[in-house]
Amino acid sequence: MSETGINLDFARGARIGLDEAVLCAGKSQPHLAAILDRVAERDGAILMTRLDPVAHDALPATHRVRLDYDPLSQTGFFGVVAAPARTGRVAIVGAGTSDLRVCREAARTLAFAGVAPTEIYDVGVAGIWRLMERVPEIVRHPVVIAVAGMDAALISVLGGLVPGIVVGVPTSTGYGVANRGESALHAALASCAPGVPVMNIDNGYGAACAALRALRLIDAKDRT
Repeated sequence: MSETGINLDFARGARIGLDEAVLCAGKSQPHLAAILDRVAERDGAILMTRLDPVAHDALPATHRVRLDYDPLSQTGFFGVVAAPARTGRVAIVGAGTSDLRVCREAARTLAFAGVAPTEIYDVGVAGIWRLMERVPEIVRHPVVIAVAGMDAALISVLGGLVPGIVVGVPTSTGYGVANRGESALHAALASCAPGVPVMNIDNGYGAACAALRALRLIDAKDRT
């Protein structure tokens, strides 16, 4: 570990199949710049999450020019990242447009890993016909990430309709007793749909990582 406290896990990808990502929230601008210096020294690439626009704009210009930044998801791809080539394997289904920032965090995490997700948004159960129209498309994917706030009903509904792996992501969307996503989290955890793993509130990154782990297992089974 260096005097800056930075000790990047460059071997993580070889060890568990998921490269290290940088959670930018709570880190100072000099700390973030030092992290990117380390990555640049190795001519590598790294995913940055929760990089808000103020922190992005404060990065040195030499780093910003190497950064593919998406302000909606607050994610950045630092270094050279190949365009995703694997399609039709993960669907991200979002209840409302207020959940897009979390959906896009998941989508960008998958894209960084080379997986292009199918993105299906604004199909919450308040107008359930919108979801039912897309179910034939959704069920073709072996992994589905369901993103919803309020009562998180979309997660349970998809868990009862989709034969593949459904990963639930409760979001902080809502007001009053929604309590910044705690009600959605509790509802998702208490779902009667069997076998639906649930991420923490707003954790699109974690959901994408769960999907990538599932895809590796599917691929390993297909090779046997």
